[in-house]
Amino acid sequence: MKLYSLSILNKGATRANLLKAAYDLSSFSFFQRSSVQEFMTFTSALIVERTSHGTRASVKEQEYLCHVYVRNDNLSAVVIADNEYPQRVCFTLLDKVLEEFSRQVDSIDWPSGNPDTITYKALDIHLAKYQNPREADAMTKVQAELDETKIILHNTMESLLERGEKLDDLVAKSEHLGTQSKAFYKTARKQNSCCEIM
Repeated sequence: MKLYSLSILNKGATRANLLKAAYDLSSFSFFQRSSVQEFMTFTSALIVERTSHGTRASVKEQEYLCHVYVRNDNLSAVVIADNEYPQRVCFTLLDKVLEEFSRQVDSIDWPSGNPDTITYKALDIHLAKYQNPREADAMTKVQAELDETKIILHNTMESLLERGEKLDDLVAKSEHLGTQSKAFYKTARKQNSCCEIM
């Protein structure tokens, strides 16, 4: 599971304007990184331009999923992730980033802003934090813990069944031993009875 890009844009009347972006391109070769970054920036802007106000959407592009949220006030965010990354966590991240950004950056700066003029430094931090959805999102963390508990419980049930099978063998052996012990006791009693002096 991986997040590659997190972008904040302003949806204008004709085009989307990139305000701030963060990228994690470490999985690409050094020589591909600038091209991949340009493609992700272009794709993010295109998706925002084609998404209606007040809408959340996910768009599949090859092995990537682009999640977008365009608010009614034109502020928009896009996260590009792989197919395995949980969609709910992506939209939680987009909500959080847009809310925080709108509190820190004045809306007057949105239409004319660009990555050099906008001072919002938390995007890289959020992108790094959300690389592991289990740690970043409480609900995902709880689900992961439940899944681990199910695995442990399943393993415990398997070991109990194995133990149960062994217990059955022991019970069968003890019943067999009980019969042999009774027979031994009876035989010993008979032999001892002939030797008893009355």
